[in-house]
Amino acid sequence: TVRSGEAVPDAVTSLWKDGHLLRLDLSPFTKQQSIGLVEDVLGGKLEGLSADLMWEASGGNALFLHHLVEAALEAKTLRQVRGIWQLRGRTAITSELASLLESRVEQLPEDILHALKLLTLCEPLDLDVLSEIADETAIEEAEARDLVKIVPEHGQLNVRFTHPLFGEVIRRRLGLASSRRLRGQLVKVLRTRPLDAASDRIRLAELALDTDQADAGLFASAAEDATLLADHPLGERLARAAMKRGGGMESAEVLARALLWQGHPQEAERILGSFDPDALNQGQLVRWGVSRIANLFWSMGDSERADEVLAAVRARVTYPALALVLDGIASVFSVFEGRLDDGRTGAEAVLAHDDALPFAVEWAAFAAMHALALAGRGDEVAPVAARFHAHEEHLDGLLRFTAMRGEVLAHTFGGDLVQARACVEKSLEFFSAGQYLAWAMANMLIGTTELASGHCQDAAGRLEQSLAATASDAAVAWSYPARIELGQAYAALGRTEDAARMVDEAKQRAGRHLTVFAPQLVLADAWLNGAEGTVQRAVEVAHEAADSAARAGQYALEAEALHTAARFGDRTVADRLAELGAQLNGTLIGVHARHAAAVSAGDGAALDAVASEYERLGYLWSAADAYAQAASAHERCGDRKAVTESSGAANRLSADCGGLMTPALRSAAQPLPLTAREREIANLVAAGLSNKEIAERIFVSVRTVEGHLYRACLKLDVTDREALAAITRSSKMRDARHR
Repeated sequence: TVRSGEAVPDAVTSLWKDGHLLRLDLSPFTKQQSIGLVEDVLGGKLEGLSADLMWEASGGNALFLHHLVEAALEAKTLRQVRGIWQLRGRTAITSELASLLESRVEQLPEDILHALKLLTLCEPLDLDVLSEIADETAIEEAEARDLVKIVPEHGQLNVRFTHPLFGEVIRRRLGLASSRRLRGQLVKVLRTRPLDAASDRIRLAELALDTDQADAGLFASAAEDATLLADHPLGERLARAAMKRGGGMESAEVLARALLWQGHPQEAERILGSFDPDALNQGQLVRWGVSRIANLFWSMGDSERADEVLAAVRARVTYPALALVLDGIASVFSVFEGRLDDGRTGAEAVLAHDDALPFAVEWAAFAAMHALALAGRGDEVAPVAARFHAHEEHLDGLLRFTAMRGEVLAHTFGGDLVQARACVEKSLEFFSAGQYLAWAMANMLIGTTELASGHCQDAAGRLEQSLAATASDAAVAWSYPARIELGQAYAALGRTEDAARMVDEAKQRAGRHLTVFAPQLVLADAWLNGAEGTVQRAVEVAHEAADSAARAGQYALEAEALHTAARFGDRTVADRLAELGAQLNGTLIGVHARHAAAVSAGDGAALDAVASEYERLGYLWSAADAYAQAASAHERCGDRKAVTESSGAANRLSADCGGLMTPALRSAAQPLPLTAREREIANLVAAGLSNKEIAERIFVSVRTVEGHLYRACLKLDVTDREALAAITRSSKMRDARHR
């Protein structure tokens, strides 16, 4: 074998030129092949962001991948969390790979090596900057040897290593004194250039960390830039550097924010609590107060203490513009505590001021988008979102994603899944392992759209990775909806144990600061009951979710809960959905109302029609259930051709969505001639529950359970519980094979 780029002796070349051997050129692994190889080696799933970074570092070279994984495991930068392998920190290489690549380094002329040493300390590097310190001819020769590439980026020519691992080899060869000297040279040149872009300030600050050529101001501004870009590990490093050099409250606030996002709320509270608020001016007080309030409320779950701090800060602030910032965050508190009307009213009052500060707009838009979306007024979200995005470059990099959830919900509840995904995908470019939290939060939003569309297998995988990346208990507030949605996805796929675990996790973490999610959690519990076979109980719980949502003013979620009840076979929700259809925005509510009416009438043709509407809009989960219900309706009418067509459509969509196993799909595929309650009890018998346990589970008496069992056994011509359980399990197995 001959490695690409190596000189080949004439004697070897002649072997294939003269036809003695067949030449076979092996291409690098594709990205998917690379991920598959790494997952096979690790024996588990690899996080998407980590896969991107490994792919970029290895270029699909199997040898490089092997050594990269081995070195990362040894350095403990590759770790497994909640079953997901994550790469955190710098790319590492083994000594064996370093030795292999160093042979190329040792053959390089000194002037080329000097240029590469500079680049390894600051990549990418402006070509003009590098040319001031290194020999231009050497840079040209490095490009000719395919060691570096020169690419146009953001209006300038940047130099990058052609292969990132080659840069790591050169970095390993740099001694401390040499590294410090070269950093100093780079800092000296960069200081003469404009620092208009965040990337320029961050690059200069990183280089200056190990020199004496920077002050607290540079580190403080660069730390703020890093947090705006959602790279909180880097923001923490730079903020600590600013503090070490005498940075004041502003540097401490950035440090606290970086810490709270990374799951260290106690340390963030200690840092912020060390300042005397009476010694701060009003601008500093609001900045200090907002971060402390957010940390107490969301990261620590201490709503009462957050209220106290908010009241104390409000009492001292007299400037109207600063008071609007406090009104903005208070409106978000109202929404999260389930007081949607208060939150929306407070947010709209802030947004009524055209000159409101970006931070006030940020918080108020956060509250307004969520309140409007949940209330079913999604059409009113667009202007709020536009104002929010106009200030995006000034906003906390992670708060942007949590606020955007309201925008995503407005589209998913309204019937526009394409726009829901589009508003997230424009924020999906991540370049470093330090941005893992932003990557996770963006993927939570995509998971929301995937769940709504019915791509439950994709949603489950994405949400699993996102929750693993935000595994700290301090991140519960931001990851809480993802837990609920993952529970729903598991239930839809028939993974009842996993669904029960996620629903239980969400219940254990509930609190006043997460009240807004209570109806959604009850709805997830309804899906869990449906997955476990207790369909009548699932209908009851879906109604509980709808009632809870209605009391909270979450009419879009009420509609979703009633639609869920109809998917479980409930025939009583058509009138209320029709009422909501006249009240809520968007096209989806009308389809829900028509679906419920078709279920109530047992009209197979109408169910087929509404299923087609769901499919056209992209709501494949709902479409699959509607087709399955149509098949059952056609079966009752004896229309075998229609049964075949509707069942085929239901099974096609179920497969497209990763193998759905919903009550409607099971009922359509299950030939047992039982009522819904009899089938429910038969499923629980098959699961091994006693009559007493079944009675407690579905809230009926033991005598009622016995009566249903007696009638079920008569219909199936069996004589005892064991035979009933066997025939029920057999039917489920046929259903699974059919799928």
